[in-house]
Amino acid sequence: MRPSFVAGVAGVLVAASTYGQYASGARGWLLAMEIVLGVAGAAATPLLARRPVGTALGLAALAAVSPTVTPTATIGTLHVASFGPLPVAAGVTAAGVGAHAVRGLWLPVPGLPYGWWLVLVVACHAALLAAGALGQTRRALIASLCERAERAEAEQGRRVAEARAAERAALAREMHDVLAHRLSLLATYAGALEYRPDHPPERLATAAGVVRAGVHQALDELRQVITLLDDDPAGTDRPPPELADLPELVEESRASGTEIDLRDTRPAPAEVPGPTARTAYRVLQEALTNARKHAPGQPVRIALDGAPGTGLLIAVCNPLPDAPAEPVVPGAGRGLVGLTERVRLAGGRLDHPVTAAEFRLSASLPWPA
Repeated sequence: MRPSFVAGVAGVLVAASTYGQYASGARGWLLAMEIVLGVAGAAATPLLARRPVGTALGLAALAAVSPTVTPTATIGTLHVASFGPLPVAAGVTAAGVGAHAVRGLWLPVPGLPYGWWLVLVVACHAALLAAGALGQTRRALIASLCERAERAEAEQGRRVAEARAAERAALAREMHDVLAHRLSLLATYAGALEYRPDHPPERLATAAGVVRAGVHQALDELRQVITLLDDDPAGTDRPPPELADLPELVEESRASGTEIDLRDTRPAPAEVPGPTARTAYRVLQEALTNARKHAPGQPVRIALDGAPGTGLLIAVCNPLPDAPAEPVVPGAGRGLVGLTERVRLAGGRLDHPVTAAEFRLSASLPWPA
């Protein structure tokens, strides 16, 4: 039901009451004037949507001369209080109080003193102002909560996207570290089979067996890398390699024909903690892989030093060939980039300068006391 229709019906009822109470001596013209003003006030109600303040003040002025305009004047005051600024709403409310106070002077309510009339008028308009302000506050609060919910949802989506990107980057680094080392060994043995078919059958069979075993190991390591994304840790057959597995890594490289000089001057009883040990293993694995890819046949020197509380120091260097060698395994050139990020996340630092004569890789990792 539209407010203007309700206001019109209320105006007619007020006019009938006024007709019965105050117009006993001039019933015809007074009743007609009340009805006309009540209908005019109801017709002006839709203007509140476009010009709320002016319409509300006009209705308040009509309420000063006609009780039938009181319902529509009340709607105007409530509308301004609900959607307008508080100072403007307070001004319109004061205008409504003044209009009804003026009407009470020339058209008093029988049996009700003028003072009590003013109290009722002020209380009713104050209630209208408070209701409008409360409605504004409620709408503003709901809008603020909706905005905060949207921001929180967007922030959560951003965090999920960042977590996924970080997981993909970690998986890519792990796959590179694992497979590049294994495939470079396979390429070395496969190259020997291709370029030296005159080897004795026993040596060719041995090399072919190494290639076959290496393929199985590569597939096994690839399976372990993929299980990093699985929520069930039971799917991993063995723990990731650590620094304690360095002798096996060195023997694999020596078996492929790389001469390695390993010097480990760390204190014997001290053990490198798990995260640092895994990072150190990946550093040495990448260094040996790069040596086989870019400087095949050149000797590699590895030095390990450090102690708990001072940190772990890793140094790897190998001479460069006179002419650039074609890599035995094509690479994307991202191994050292990913390795640098891995070391940085572990709290260490990685440097890999290249001189005219040799390639050097040095890393420092934290080793808590």
